[in-house]
Amino acid sequence: MTDKNNLKWDSKSIGSKFGHNFFYFMVKLGGRRLAYFFLYFIVFYYTLFFPSIRDKTDPYLLKRFPDSGLIKRICNRYLLILYLGKALIDRALLGISGPKSIRISFGNPNDMAKIKSLNTGFIILMSHVGCWQLVMSALSGLKKPVNLLMLRNNQDIDKHYFEHGTAKNTFKIINPEQFLGGTIEMLNVLKNDEILCIMGDRIFKDKEFCVKVNFLGKDALFPLSAYKIASIAQKPVVILYSRKSGPDSYTLNIPIIKHIPPKLGKKKENYKPYVQEFVTSLESFIQENPYQFFNFYDMWETDQE
Repeated sequence: MTDKNNLKWDSKSIGSKFGHNFFYFMVKLGGRRLAYFFLYFIVFYYTLFFPSIRDKTDPYLLKRFPDSGLIKRICNRYLLILYLGKALIDRALLGISGPKSIRISFGNPNDMAKIKSLNTGFIILMSHVGCWQLVMSALSGLKKPVNLLMLRNNQDIDKHYFEHGTAKNTFKIINPEQFLGGTIEMLNVLKNDEILCIMGDRIFKDKEFCVKVNFLGKDALFPLSAYKIASIAQKPVVILYSRKSGPDSYTLNIPIIKHIPPKLGKKKENYKPYVQEFVTSLESFIQENPYQFFNFYDMWETDQE
């Protein structure tokens, strides 16, 4: 039996190692267009003949499109995996061809100025939408060290952009499986006025540091660690999303910059309003970009055994 606190997701990628390497080769051979050409057909095959795709995508899609019939559900699965595939190709392109291969801009030109004016370390709270690795590349313009809390294990077969060719990793990875989940290291980087990036929509290990909030009409589990650390360190939280806005472009948006009160303590309910505010902003993003949310597990199974 598994611990009832362990969640039913892991970081294993969709697709095979051969499939990922095939697309990397297509990017090197013919760039984005050639890779996209094959992607349309391969995603169609996966959508029709791999039940695991249905199992991974339906928990979200049935919440986002509750009245969809059979044909619409199949189309939704296809589009969701298609956008995921494009995001993976784009991040490979970034690593293989360099930053000039993809245009990254802020939807509001004042957003970059806002975070530059913070004049301190801060937390960037992201989600598995668009292509977050392009966000990490864009943050190099802030001239501050960037740190990312990220789980990486042996089941991962897709390469990060900095693992291609001579691409440079512009951020430091903090392992959430180390002592105290990396909390001491995270507090230290904030103390040094560095940038700390945390994913706000996925729980790394168990339910100890999460809270139930309403997401797409039903309670779902979301982590509260970012707000707890912000309360302790007294550093602001910047919510940031990326979305694919064109064949070769991504747009970044900052809907919220939040200053968390100090000394909120250990009680989960103290952090719930801030988590709900993040989730509400995530819902707004999903309403406009329904096929750019890539959480492939049942977030709504809040009582898993």
